[in-house]
This record gives sequence, structure tokens and C-alpha cells, in this order.
Amino acid sequence: MDLRECYRDFGGDFDAVLGRMRREQTVEKFVFKFLDDKSFQLFEASMDKKDYGEALRAVHTLKGICQNLSFDRLYESSSLVTKALKENDCDKAVELSPQLSKDYYQVIDLIKEYKCSRGE
Repeated sequence: MDLRECYRDFGGDFDAVLGRMRREQTVEKFVFKFLDDKSFQLFEASMDKKDYGEALRAVHTLKGICQNLSFDRLYESSSLVTKALKENDCDKAVELSPQLSKDYYQVIDLIKEYKCSRGE
């Protein structure tokens, strides 16, 4: 699997991110850094505690990272949750959270698979 295939499989736009970052090595560097980002974990923990203000901050951060990296599918699901929380529609945010989680873990799993295929 190469990085372009990884992006295709998780619903990202490799050409868009490559156009911004110019070099595949730079894209790869930031894709690997995404594995260490804790925004999603903070979002989940905050939702569990019903701390919707903190959940909003965390999912909004995740949304921005996804936009920068052209993780389009994950960007879309994080945008929907962000919108719901901004509108104080916590029930809607809870309803949308499983799709966000599915999209997040698909990205994470495919990045890890790609990283392993490189021997890292």
C-alpha cells in the first residue's frame, strides 16, 4: 500500500493535500503525527462526562486537522458533530458520534497499516 492508496481507502483527497504540502514526504510526516493527536480521545472522554464545551473544543480541533490533511470523510463527520455541539444539540451530537468514531478508527487503522508496510 502506498500513501495515495491509504488516502483513497479512508476517503481522503491525496492530490489536495499534496498540492498544499508539495512533497509526499511532508504529507507522510504529518499523517504519521496524526497518530499521536489526542483530540478524538479528548472528545470521547468529554462526551462521556457530558462536558459538551470541552467536547466541542476537541472535535473542532479534530475537524481542523482533518481539513488540513484532506481527510475528507473524517472531516465531514467531525464537522457534523461540531455543528451539532455549536447549536447546543447534544442529542444530535451523541447520535452522530458513532459515525465519527467509525471514520476516525478507519483512518487510524489504515495509517498504521501503511506505516507497517513501510517497516516502521
